[in-house]
Amino acid sequence: MIQKVLVANRGEIAVRIIRSCREMGIESVAVYSDADRSAMHVRYADEAYRLGPAPSTQSYLNIDAILSIAKKSGAHAIHPGYGFLSENADFANRIREAGLIFIGPSAEAIDAMGDKMRARALMQKAGVPIVPGTSALAEDEDEIKKMATQIGYPVMIKASAGGGGKGMRLINNEKELINGVRRAKSEAQTAFGNDAVYLEKYLLEPHHIEYQIMADNFGNVVHLYERECSVQRRHQKVVEETPSPFLTPQLREQMAQQAIAAAKSVNYSGAGTIEFLVDRDRNFYFLEMNTRLQVEHPITERVTGFDLVKAQIQVARNEPLSFGQKDVKQIGHAIECRIYAEDPTHNFVPSPGLVKHISEPLGLGVRTDGYVYEGYEIPMYYDPLISKLIVWAPTRKAAIQRMKRALYEYKITGVKTNIAFVQKIMEANDFVEGNYNTHFIANNFDFLMQPDSNCGDCEDIAMIMAFLDYQNKQNKRHDFARQRQTGQSNWKNVGRLFRHNPY
Repeated sequence: MIQKVLVANRGEIAVRIIRSCREMGIESVAVYSDADRSAMHVRYADEAYRLGPAPSTQSYLNIDAILSIAKKSGAHAIHPGYGFLSENADFANRIREAGLIFIGPSAEAIDAMGDKMRARALMQKAGVPIVPGTSALAEDEDEIKKMATQIGYPVMIKASAGGGGKGMRLINNEKELINGVRRAKSEAQTAFGNDAVYLEKYLLEPHHIEYQIMADNFGNVVHLYERECSVQRRHQKVVEETPSPFLTPQLREQMAQQAIAAAKSVNYSGAGTIEFLVDRDRNFYFLEMNTRLQVEHPITERVTGFDLVKAQIQVARNEPLSFGQKDVKQIGHAIECRIYAEDPTHNFVPSPGLVKHISEPLGLGVRTDGYVYEGYEIPMYYDPLISKLIVWAPTRKAAIQRMKRALYEYKITGVKTNIAFVQKIMEANDFVEGNYNTHFIANNFDFLMQPDSNCGDCEDIAMIMAFLDYQNKQNKRHDFARQRQTGQSNWKNVGRLFRHNPY
């Protein structure tokens, strides 16, 4: 039995995992770097232990330190979350060698699907369609040019060992090819310690669609339908939704069956994601498999009703899945927006710093997976994700309207955020009509960068925040009517703004 889980991660995903553990009656152990000493996951867990200095190489990527804390705390299992060590086969092996349980797939499955060239070969053998490309890249420059010509321009150079847009280059012609290969190899070596790259046909107007898979150790594999992830910036997802507005019912089922076949081909167990590219003619191709929980998993939970973290833990306990394919229904529509501490007006540069005020949206069909609070200092060392805002409604149109309302209510001061940017995404005609692909942000960039008409007067909002700060410092209630009678007109404006811009 798993009675205590160490969460080898930070931020919102650590908090989210701990919540499911608490509902299951499982004790939780948090780990933290010096930069995260006051983080919410540290406060929320049953126990918390220091890993090391702020840099992730000395803390969240330190396998020896994590295993030492697991032993010291008496944890029975380790959940890796996503990012950091979540897809590290050596980490999974070390955990099991230490007599602990890794809440994730086998090291063999991680290894098989972690190398993209190897994964392509496995999928081809399993009969899953793959994007035309190479299984490896020759060293000879003339041979590389020949490979690209056979595939046909434009082509993509991709890093075999990684993702997230690192080691990736779009090549439009032979003139760009060799320099592109050199730069991609250098970037891949820096990011992943592996400079292997390969070529892949660049699909026109592609959609990035992924299928959520859940499998146990008894051969049961189910899919929990798809997520449309085509709203991307620099190959990083910004907005996700389910169901996809692009898929037909027939194509949805065809892709689901191929996703199950892909998982079975590597004897997969636990939660995983099969990612596909779908071209404008609705031809679909295997892209990669993520052998972990995804950032956007909450929208799948919202339309199916299943807690994926709880299911992961049940599989790790060597229990069969508590549901079958016939039990999985796709009900209503869900959208997720990723909220970042970044400045869209300055090329989306990260905006770490002190969170002065935060008010997260509430109400019917709204969920916020976050980890920051008033007075928290967002560190500069990690991904600037603040939270994931998720909404559900019976229809896509209603879900968009609900997301717009929720974003309007979301107020954060002290750091820059992308809230206004994602609000504009909800207003863009291409998104509202479901007529978009991975080029959506590039095609609509001028519109998306316009000031948000629903954000209100920035000076007025700043005045509200100043008033709240004053109120908190005085630690007493203020009588707005009395303030108005004494001629302080600012308080009258504050009262007006509270009615129209509820904080």
